Amino acid sequence: MARKPYVDQDVCISCQLCVNTVPEVFQMNDANLAEVYDPFGAPEDKIQEAIDACPVNCIHWE
Repeated sequence: MARKPYVDQDVCISCQLCVNTVPEVFQMNDANLAEVYDPFGAPEDKIQEAIDACPVNCIHWE
């Protein structure tokens, strides 16, 4: 079973790095915080790039 990413919005600083890295998975919501809108929109290794690049470490796997 594939892993699903999620964003801890209490930690997100709205840098948009994840959205710029994997726009198929992440978007900014109405509160200007990152969120996952399609958890299976990209391969896990591409999502992992966004996880590794996040400056506040707010993206995780369920």
